[in-house]
Amino acid sequence: MSDEAPPNAPPAVPVLDPAAVGAKLGATDYPEPFRAAVAGRLRKRLGNPLGITSFGVNLTRLEPGAASALRHWHTRQDEFVYVLDGELTLVTDASETILRPGMCAGFPAGKPDGHQLVNRSDEPATYLEVGDRTAGDEAHYPDEDLRYDSATDRFTHRDGTPW
Repeated sequence: MSDEAPPNAPPAVPVLDPAAVGAKLGATDYPEPFRAAVAGRLRKRLGNPLGITSFGVNLTRLEPGAASALRHWHTRQDEFVYVLDGELTLVTDASETILRPGMCAGFPAGKPDGHQLVNRSDEPATYLEVGDRTAGDEAHYPDEDLRYDSATDRFTHRDGTPW
């Protein structure tokens, strides 16, 4: 008896084919006034089905005109993005920078520099995003009256009142 898998069998954990991971276009927990910004975002969570709990790994595609998120920064979580294909504009407090395949960007925790990726091209763009899952994180949105608290898993106004 052979221990080999049949030729068309899906790979066994810890291997994952991203094509087998479900995704929803524009899925977000943002309150209603902010959901349109990510309507053209397709995110596949790759870390969760592999049992990774210390950090998240997402394969994300942005359609033309779509944004990765509202411009934001985290108090306790680091973020990293690596562009796989297409062209994205990184928008930060200081400037805008074009990112092309093979380029990456990082956003250290606690640095109040709001950032987001926007696809201003005519073609879809894909990137890998990695972020830790440090407890007690807050996300701040400098352009909006919005704050996220991971301890309560809630979005609030800047003054703390619920959305």
